Formats: sequence, structure tokens, C-alpha cells
Amino acid sequence: MHSRRVFLQTMAAVSGATALRARDFPNVKLGAQTNAWPVNPADLSTFFAVLDKIKAYGFDGFETGFANLRSRFQSPQETKQRIEATQLQFFGIHIFLPHYDPDTHIAPASLYEEVARGGSALGAQRLILSGAPVSNESGLDEPALTRKIAALNRAGRFAQSVGMRMAAYHNHAPEFARNGAEIVALMRETDPAAVGFLLDAGHAYEAGTDVPDFFSRHHQRIIGLHLRDYKSGEQVPLGSGTFPLQQLASAIERARWQGWILCEEERLKSKPGDAAMRPARDALFRVFRGEA
Repeated sequence: MHSRRVFLQTMAAVSGATALRARDFPNVKLGAQTNAWPVNPADLSTFFAVLDKIKAYGFDGFETGFANLRSRFQSPQETKQRIEATQLQFFGIHIFLPHYDPDTHIAPASLYEEVARGGSALGAQRLILSGAPVSNESGLDEPALTRKIAALNRAGRFAQSVGMRMAAYHNHAPEFARNGAEIVALMRETDPAAVGFLLDAGHAYEAGTDVPDFFSRHHQRIIGLHLRDYKSGEQVPLGSGTFPLQQLASAIERARWQGWILCEEERLKSKPGDAAMRPARDALFRVFRGEA
């Protein structure tokens, strides 16, 4: 009887390990946005201290805001070498602004060209662009939408001309108003060879979107995901709220998607750092790396 019990326990353990391997995501890379931690753009050591944390957590790469590295655009070589020494992939450099070009609803061309050149020289693979919505009280502003689409195509082609893979549009909640009318239009009309989408799943979820369903329908245009979690309307570390992480993982698995999943903490009044990113990292690695 003892031998039988040991045998059954051993088989259960093997079965559990097999289940973890069966739900593997070999084409998914895991990363972090640096904005969870305070970074002083005037003190580069604070940026590299954050990269050290991201590396120690076992992430494959990182994304950062352009302001953190703008001072290095003109003399990038030493900083690029230090980034490369971390062995982290530089997923993308992100332009987020309080106000955007009123004509195109993204960053002015003079700025995104500067950031694309500087970011590429530092090893950034993609230019990430946030923007302003093109909706009004009566719905989408179609002429503004047309201008925004054209501007994103120009930005993507410029990014490629200076050595980046493409530009990627990063949404906020307003693009998902009216059943996602704007984000769907952007995905439908932009050039897929030059423009991808960094789906901020947290903002989409806040806007009432069924994120796993949206991902399933549009995954071919999505090159990355920002993940965060909410509980009772407040942001909490990933895995401790109501965001449908397991359901999204199932949708990713079914699609055999290749892309980046990045933990992002976006709290306007604080930089929670390790207190939020450690549990978020653990939740992400349990689901996508099979860690216990």
C-alpha cells in the first residue's frame, strides 16, 4: 500500500509538471516598464539602478520614457554599451506628453524624429507613441482620425528609416469608448508593416473592454501588452485584483501569439516600485513561465 501511495504521488507530480510545460509560451517575452520606480533624468545612475532591478527579477527586457534618456541622445555610445551590458532587450522608448499636436493627435514630428534617432542610437527597438483621442460628443471626428492615421504611418516609416523595427501606438481608455471605435479604426487603417500596437490592457479593462475577446480578434496587430490590475476601482499589483489574467493567457495560448508582455505600474500619485512590481512579477511568471 505504501509503494502504491508513493507511486501515485510521483505520477501526480509528473502530471503537474507536464501541465506546466504544456502551457508554455515560448514565443512570449516578459518585460517591465521603468515607470514603476523613480528615475531622475539628470542622474543616469537612477536609471541603471532600475535596470538592475528588472534584470534581477528575470525579465527579458524593458521599456522606458524618452525623458529618462534624452540627455544621452547626442552622445549615446557609452550609455548604449552600459544598456547592452545588462543583457536586457530595449523593447521601446515611449513618448507620453500632457498635450499632443492638435492636428495629428500624436507627438509633433520634430519630437518623434528626435526620439527615434536618439532611441535607435541607444539600442531601442521600437518607438512607442501615446496620443490624444479623436472623438467628440457625437462620435469619431473622421477628418482628425484620417490625419492621425497618416501621422502614425509617417512616424512608423521614419522610425524604420533610422534603424528601428517600427512605431507602436499605445492606447489609453478614451480610444476604447463606443466599443473601441477609435482603436479598431486605427488598427484597420494604419500600415501593418510600419505601425504596431502596444495594447494597454489595463486602460482597456478600465474602459469596460472584454480584454481577452479583444485580443483574440485583433492579436495580429498587437506587438505588446501593458498589464496592470484593479480592485474596486483602484490599481493594485497584478494578480491581486479582478483583471482576467488567466483568460487573457488562454487567448494568447490559442493564438500562438509572439510578442511582449510588460508589467506596468501607472499610479499618478506615487512610484510604488518593488512593493508593487515584486508581486506583479511573480503573478506574471506563474502564468507565463510556470513558476510555483
